[in-house]
Amino acid sequence: MTFYRNIEPKPLFIERMKKIITNEKDFQEYLKILKKPILRSIRCNTVKISPEKLKDRLEKKGWKINQPWKDYSEVMIVESELSPGELGNSLEHLLGYYYIQELASMLPIIALFPKPNEFFMDLCASPGSKTTQAACFMENKGTIIANEMNAQREKILGSNLERCGVSNVIITRKEGEVLCKMFKQKKIYFDKIIVDAPCSGEGTLRSTPKTYLMWNIKTIKGLPRIQKRLCQAAFEILKKNGEMIYSTCTHAPEENEEVVNFMLQTFKDKIEILKVSLPIKARQGLTAWEDKEYNKETIKCNRIYPQDNDTEGFFLVKFKRVK
Repeated sequence: MTFYRNIEPKPLFIERMKKIITNEKDFQEYLKILKKPILRSIRCNTVKISPEKLKDRLEKKGWKINQPWKDYSEVMIVESELSPGELGNSLEHLLGYYYIQELASMLPIIALFPKPNEFFMDLCASPGSKTTQAACFMENKGTIIANEMNAQREKILGSNLERCGVSNVIITRKEGEVLCKMFKQKKIYFDKIIVDAPCSGEGTLRSTPKTYLMWNIKTIKGLPRIQKRLCQAAFEILKKNGEMIYSTCTHAPEENEEVVNFMLQTFKDKIEILKVSLPIKARQGLTAWEDKEYNKETIKCNRIYPQDNDTEGFFLVKFKRVK
């Protein structure tokens, strides 16, 4: 990990990020925090235990626990120094009392707020972070479709669901666009959907510094085709007044606002962007990138930068099906 932290970002990456974060002081803060390890954040699995009881158990182990978001007591930061692997090997983790999850990754489900007895789909579900979080919001009631097309990743998803005691989930293994078309043919529609799409991962440089080496502009130019198809297919199976989150862990406008712009162009008066209330600072979406102008509504998108909140980088937008 230390080796990767000493790697400098590629020049083209720096050039692009300077166009996104235009203030020089702000940009230097961004570069500085990339060298800092991420916080040890966990999410209490309220399907099995209350945040109060979990906090008490962890503090009896000598862990210092901070609950940073007052309206979401299940979100915790372990501020103590732990031995390598201790967070993942503790009895409480093995029992499914908490899920190790980065703070920014918790935001999509908070923004979507699935409720008990709703019909919910996580289209790109593995490893199960957002599926298990949704089950907590839904109190293990209703139905969740958790889809993962990769067989190996599907096993990881199933393992995490079992460990967390989630019982309202049906796991499917299909290419996302194909699965949505199957539901549409059978006239099966959802209250809420999350499309946490495959992306270039620019926001994960703190937790996965090898992304510095893997970063490639060709990937950024190619992924939007997949992201647009997934979003379009998922939106087709939303109920009227249904809501959908599109999220990525990247900063690239091609994978973020450009996909949102495509959705607005495709669905016109059937779609609108909803403003969301998040427990951390989020910046507005971009309305232009390089030679492209986007629909002005993209300003309602949410950009999460690591220097603002001591998190990873993230992007999310909430759609509503109007017609």
